[in-house]
Amino acid sequence: MARIDGREPDQLRPVTITPGYMKHAEGSVLIEMGDTHVICSVSVEDRVPHFLMGKGQGWITAEYSMLPRSTHTRTQRETRGVKGRTQEIQRLIGRAIRGISNLKNVGERTLWIDCDVIRADGGTRTAS
Repeated sequence: MARIDGREPDQLRPVTITPGYMKHAEGSVLIEMGDTHVICSVSVEDRVPHFLMGKGQGWITAEYSMLPRSTHTRTQRETRGVKGRTQEIQRLIGRAIRGISNLKNVGERTLWIDCDVIRADGGTRTAS
């Protein structure tokens, strides 16, 4: 059974990764997976959460957001705290990156990963 976009069930969306997408971030990419587009940027802070002070290692955390017109109808911004789905995606991203990183190599710094969905057409968690 073919999908709406014509792909076979076992066929991946085309993927394009454009590094250095944001001028001012320490690191950034534009990730395009089919018609889903996500900008991910990394910012570095020379401090760590209180529970890591003096331990000689860093921390990586993430924030995830869907821009209001990233979907067919406008989605309201989460101005009164993040919703459960958003919070879980943020945790997933942070845990996944921490799980493959040697936090001692980061030093006593925090890396903030910001993932902003600018066009949503499925797979936003995966793209982020």
